[in-house]
Amino acid sequence: MKRIHLFEFEDMPWFPDWIRVLMTQYIMTFHKILGTAEVLEELVEKGLQKSEAPMIIDLCSGSGGPMLEVADKLRTSGKFPELKLVLSDLYPNQKAAKAINQKEEDSVTYLVDSLDATQVRKGLVGLRTMVSSMHHMKPELARKILKNAKEANQPILIFEISDNSAPIFLWWLAIPFAFITSLFFTPMVRPMSWQQLVFTYLIPILPLFIAWDGAVSNARTYTLEDMGELIEGLTDENYSWEMGKVKGKGGNKLYLLGYPLH
Repeated sequence: MKRIHLFEFEDMPWFPDWIRVLMTQYIMTFHKILGTAEVLEELVEKGLQKSEAPMIIDLCSGSGGPMLEVADKLRTSGKFPELKLVLSDLYPNQKAAKAINQKEEDSVTYLVDSLDATQVRKGLVGLRTMVSSMHHMKPELARKILKNAKEANQPILIFEISDNSAPIFLWWLAIPFAFITSLFFTPMVRPMSWQQLVFTYLIPILPLFIAWDGAVSNARTYTLEDMGELIEGLTDENYSWEMGKVKGKGGNKLYLLGYPLH
Protein backbone atom coordinates (compact mmCIF):
# COMPACT_ATOMS: atom_id res chain seq x y z
CA MET A 1 0.00 0.00 0.00
CA LYS A 2 1.11 3.56 -0.64
CA ARG A 3 -0.26 4.97 2.63
CA ILE A 4 1.92 5.17 5.73
CA HIS A 5 0.40 4.86 9.17
CA LEU A 6 1.90 7.68 11.22
CA PHE A 7 0.23 8.65 14.49
CA GLU A 8 -2.40 11.35 14.94
CA PHE A 9 -2.82 13.07 18.30
CA GLU A 10 -6.60 12.85 18.00
CA ASP A 11 -6.41 9.03 17.99
CA MET A 12 -4.50 8.72 21.25
CA PRO A 13 -6.60 7.49 24.24
CA TRP A 14 -4.61 9.81 26.54
CA PHE A 15 -5.28 12.89 24.39
CA PRO A 16 -7.39 15.44 26.35
CA ASP A 17 -11.01 15.21 25.24
CA TRP A 18 -11.55 18.98 25.43
CA ILE A 19 -8.77 19.52 22.87
CA ARG A 20 -10.19 16.73 20.68
CA VAL A 21 -13.57 18.51 20.74
CA LEU A 22 -11.99 21.84 19.72
CA MET A 23 -10.20 20.09 16.86
CA THR A 24 -13.35 18.36 15.60
CA GLN A 25 -15.23 21.67 15.70
CA TYR A 26 -12.50 23.15 13.52
CA ILE A 27 -12.74 20.14 11.19
CA MET A 28 -16.50 20.73 10.82
CA THR A 29 -15.75 24.30 9.72
CA PHE A 30 -13.11 23.05 7.30
CA HIS A 31 -15.68 20.70 5.73
CA LYS A 32 -18.07 23.63 5.23
CA ILE A 33 -15.36 25.67 3.52
CA LEU A 34 -14.55 22.74 1.22
CA GLY A 35 -18.25 22.17 0.46
CA THR A 36 -18.01 18.54 1.54
CA ALA A 37 -21.78 18.22 2.00
CA GLU A 38 -22.45 19.19 -1.61
CA VAL A 39 -19.99 16.60 -2.90
CA LEU A 40 -21.29 13.93 -0.54
CA GLU A 41 -25.01 14.37 -1.22
CA GLU A 42 -25.09 12.47 -4.51
CA LEU A 43 -22.98 9.62 -3.13
CA VAL A 44 -25.13 9.28 -0.01
CA GLU A 45 -28.28 9.31 -2.14
CA LYS A 46 -26.85 6.48 -4.21
CA GLY A 47 -26.00 4.52 -1.07
CA LEU A 48 -29.46 5.01 0.41
CA GLN A 49 -31.00 3.57 -2.74
CA LYS A 50 -29.19 0.33 -1.84
CA SER A 51 -30.45 0.40 1.76
CA GLU A 52 -33.43 -1.47 3.13
CA ALA A 53 -34.22 1.43 5.47
CA PRO A 54 -34.15 5.24 5.05
CA MET A 55 -31.45 5.63 7.68
CA ILE A 56 -27.82 6.77 7.82
CA ILE A 57 -25.58 5.34 10.52
CA ASP A 58 -22.62 7.71 10.57
CA LEU A 59 -19.52 6.18 12.13
CA CYS A 60 -16.69 8.17 13.72
CA SER A 61 -18.89 11.29 13.75
CA GLY A 62 -16.83 13.49 16.09
CA SER A 63 -18.71 16.77 16.53
CA GLY A 64 -21.25 15.83 13.85
CA GLY A 65 -19.41 16.53 10.63
CA PRO A 66 -20.98 17.25 7.24
CA MET A 67 -23.47 14.38 7.48
CA LEU A 68 -25.85 16.62 9.45
CA GLU A 69 -26.09 18.96 6.46
CA VAL A 70 -26.27 16.11 3.95
CA ALA A 71 -29.15 14.42 5.76
CA ASP A 72 -31.03 17.71 6.02
CA LYS A 73 -30.60 18.36 2.30
CA LEU A 74 -31.87 14.91 1.34
CA ARG A 75 -34.81 15.19 3.72
CA THR A 76 -35.97 18.66 2.74
CA SER A 77 -35.51 17.98 -0.98
CA GLY A 78 -38.27 15.38 -0.73
CA LYS A 79 -36.03 12.56 -1.94
CA PHE A 80 -36.00 10.88 1.48
CA PRO A 81 -38.59 12.71 3.64
CA GLU A 82 -38.49 10.04 6.36
CA LEU A 83 -34.69 9.92 6.50
CA LYS A 84 -33.14 9.41 9.93
CA LEU A 85 -29.54 10.04 10.89
CA VAL A 86 -27.73 8.28 13.73
CA LEU A 87 -24.36 9.75 14.70
CA SER A 88 -21.83 7.65 16.60
CA ASP A 89 -18.20 7.48 17.64
CA LEU A 90 -15.75 5.32 19.55
CA TYR A 91 -15.16 8.44 21.66
CA PRO A 92 -18.55 10.22 21.48
CA ASN A 93 -18.53 13.99 21.74
CA GLN A 94 -20.84 14.20 24.74
CA LYS A 95 -21.37 17.94 24.39
CA ALA A 96 -22.45 17.60 20.77
CA ALA A 97 -24.56 14.55 21.60
CA LYS A 98 -26.39 16.43 24.34
CA ALA A 99 -27.09 19.40 22.08
CA ILE A 100 -28.39 17.19 19.27
CA ASN A 101 -30.45 14.85 21.46
CA GLN A 102 -32.13 17.74 23.31
CA LYS A 103 -33.72 19.01 20.12
CA GLU A 104 -37.37 18.15 19.60
CA GLU A 105 -36.67 16.82 16.11
CA ASP A 106 -36.28 13.04 16.28
CA SER A 107 -34.82 12.60 12.81
CA VAL A 108 -31.27 13.02 14.18
CA THR A 109 -29.79 11.27 17.22
CA TYR A 110 -26.28 10.91 18.59
CA LEU A 111 -25.45 7.69 20.44
CA VAL A 112 -23.94 8.64 23.81
CA ASP A 113 -22.30 5.24 24.31
CA SER A 114 -19.22 4.13 22.41
CA LEU A 115 -19.76 2.39 19.06
CA ASP A 116 -17.02 0.27 17.51
CA ALA A 117 -17.21 0.56 13.71
CA THR A 118 -15.92 -3.02 13.38
CA GLN A 119 -18.87 -4.38 15.38
CA VAL A 120 -21.95 -2.31 14.56
CA ARG A 121 -24.90 -3.61 16.53
CA LYS A 122 -27.43 -5.58 14.48
CA GLY A 123 -30.36 -3.26 15.28
CA LEU A 124 -28.77 -0.41 13.33
CA VAL A 125 -30.00 -0.96 9.78
CA GLY A 126 -29.22 1.49 6.99
CA LEU A 127 -26.40 3.11 5.07
CA ARG A 128 -23.17 3.24 7.07
CA THR A 129 -20.97 6.24 6.37
CA MET A 130 -17.43 7.20 7.29
CA VAL A 131 -16.43 10.73 6.32
CA SER A 132 -12.69 11.47 6.47
CA SER A 133 -12.24 8.82 9.13
CA MET A 134 -11.22 5.53 7.47
CA HIS A 135 -7.62 6.76 7.28
CA HIS A 136 -7.50 6.56 11.09
CA MET A 137 -7.75 2.78 10.81
CA LYS A 138 -4.87 0.41 10.18
CA PRO A 139 -5.51 -2.00 7.26
CA GLU A 140 -6.64 -4.86 9.49
CA LEU A 141 -9.19 -2.61 11.24
CA ALA A 142 -10.32 -1.00 7.98
CA ARG A 143 -10.93 -4.43 6.47
CA LYS A 144 -12.91 -5.51 9.56
CA ILE A 145 -15.17 -2.46 9.17
CA LEU A 146 -15.85 -3.30 5.53
CA LYS A 147 -16.29 -7.00 6.27
CA ASN A 148 -18.73 -6.25 9.08
CA ALA A 149 -20.90 -4.21 6.70
CA LYS A 150 -20.81 -6.97 4.09
CA GLU A 151 -21.67 -9.71 6.58
CA ALA A 152 -24.56 -7.61 7.91
CA ASN A 153 -25.68 -7.10 4.28
CA GLN A 154 -25.69 -3.32 4.78
CA PRO A 155 -24.37 -0.65 2.40
CA ILE A 156 -21.34 1.38 3.46
CA LEU A 157 -19.85 4.58 2.06
CA ILE A 158 -16.25 5.58 2.75
CA PHE A 159 -15.33 9.17 1.81
CA GLU A 160 -12.01 11.00 2.04
CA ILE A 161 -11.38 14.68 1.26
CA SER A 162 -7.88 14.07 -0.15
CA ASP A 163 -6.53 11.53 -2.61
CA ASN A 164 -2.95 11.04 -1.32
CA SER A 165 -1.66 11.74 -4.81
CA ALA A 166 1.56 13.57 -3.88
CA PRO A 167 4.80 11.59 -3.51
CA ILE A 168 4.58 10.03 -0.07
CA PHE A 169 8.01 11.25 1.04
CA LEU A 170 6.74 14.85 0.74
CA TRP A 171 3.85 14.38 3.19
CA TRP A 172 5.42 16.73 5.76
CA LEU A 173 5.24 19.74 3.42
CA ALA A 174 1.56 20.10 4.31
CA ILE A 175 2.34 20.88 7.96
CA PRO A 176 3.21 24.61 7.60
CA PHE A 177 0.34 25.10 5.14
CA ALA A 178 -2.18 23.52 7.54
CA PHE A 179 -0.81 25.59 10.44
CA ILE A 180 -1.26 28.90 8.61
CA THR A 181 -4.65 27.86 7.23
CA SER A 182 -5.98 27.14 10.73
CA LEU A 183 -5.18 30.74 11.77
CA PHE A 184 -7.36 32.09 8.95
CA PHE A 185 -10.24 29.61 9.27
CA THR A 186 -10.64 29.49 13.07
CA PRO A 187 -12.76 32.71 13.25
CA MET A 188 -15.40 30.86 11.20
CA VAL A 189 -15.82 28.09 13.80
CA ARG A 190 -19.32 27.86 15.23
CA PRO A 191 -20.12 27.70 18.05
CA MET A 192 -17.11 29.80 19.01
CA SER A 193 -15.62 29.48 22.50
CA TRP A 194 -12.91 31.30 24.40
CA GLN A 195 -10.86 28.09 24.43
CA GLN A 196 -10.90 27.95 20.62
CA LEU A 197 -9.49 31.48 20.43
CA VAL A 198 -7.03 31.30 23.33
CA PHE A 199 -5.48 28.01 22.27
CA THR A 200 -5.26 29.12 18.66
CA TYR A 201 -3.82 32.60 18.98
CA LEU A 202 -2.43 33.14 22.51
CA ILE A 203 -1.20 29.64 23.27
CA PRO A 204 -1.16 28.10 19.76
CA ILE A 205 -1.36 24.43 20.58
CA LEU A 206 -4.45 23.87 18.41
CA PRO A 207 -2.74 24.96 15.15
CA LEU A 208 0.15 22.62 15.97
CA PHE A 209 -2.12 19.63 16.57
CA ILE A 210 -4.32 20.50 13.56
CA ALA A 211 -1.30 20.94 11.28
CA TRP A 212 0.30 17.64 12.29
CA ASP A 213 -2.91 15.61 12.18
CA GLY A 214 -3.96 17.22 8.89
CA ALA A 215 -0.69 16.41 7.14
CA VAL A 216 -0.63 12.91 8.58
CA SER A 217 -4.26 12.33 7.54
CA ASN A 218 -3.33 12.78 3.90
CA ALA A 219 -0.34 10.43 4.24
CA ARG A 220 -2.64 7.85 5.85
CA THR A 221 -5.41 8.13 3.27
CA TYR A 222 -6.14 4.91 1.39
CA THR A 223 -5.68 5.42 -2.35
CA LEU A 224 -8.03 3.68 -4.77
CA GLU A 225 -5.39 1.00 -5.24
CA ASP A 226 -5.17 0.58 -1.46
CA MET A 227 -8.97 0.29 -1.25
CA GLY A 228 -8.83 -2.42 -3.88
CA GLU A 229 -6.55 -4.40 -1.57
CA LEU A 230 -8.89 -3.88 1.38
CA ILE A 231 -11.89 -5.38 -0.40
CA GLU A 232 -10.10 -8.41 -1.85
CA GLY A 233 -12.27 -11.45 -1.15
CA LEU A 234 -15.25 -9.33 -0.04
CA THR A 235 -17.08 -9.40 -3.38
CA ASP A 236 -19.52 -12.17 -4.28
CA GLU A 237 -22.92 -12.74 -5.88
CA ASN A 238 -24.62 -10.99 -2.94
CA TYR A 239 -22.40 -7.96 -2.39
CA SER A 240 -20.53 -5.57 -4.66
CA TRP A 241 -18.24 -2.54 -4.48
CA GLU A 242 -17.48 0.55 -6.52
CA MET A 243 -14.90 3.26 -6.00
CA GLY A 244 -13.76 6.42 -7.68
CA LYS A 245 -12.70 10.05 -7.52
CA VAL A 246 -14.97 13.10 -7.48
CA LYS A 247 -13.87 16.68 -8.03
CA GLY A 248 -14.30 19.25 -5.30
CA LYS A 249 -12.72 22.30 -3.70
CA GLY A 250 -9.13 21.63 -2.78
CA GLY A 251 -8.71 18.71 -5.16
CA ASN A 252 -10.06 15.23 -5.81
CA LYS A 253 -12.04 13.31 -3.20
CA LEU A 254 -12.07 9.52 -2.95
CA TYR A 255 -14.98 7.20 -2.23
CA LEU A 256 -15.66 3.51 -1.76
CA LEU A 257 -19.25 2.29 -1.83
CA GLY A 258 -20.21 -1.26 -0.85
CA TYR A 259 -23.78 -2.51 -1.21
CA PRO A 260 -25.91 -5.68 -1.17
CA LEU A 261 -27.18 -6.97 -4.50
CA HIS A 262 -30.31 -8.62 -3.12
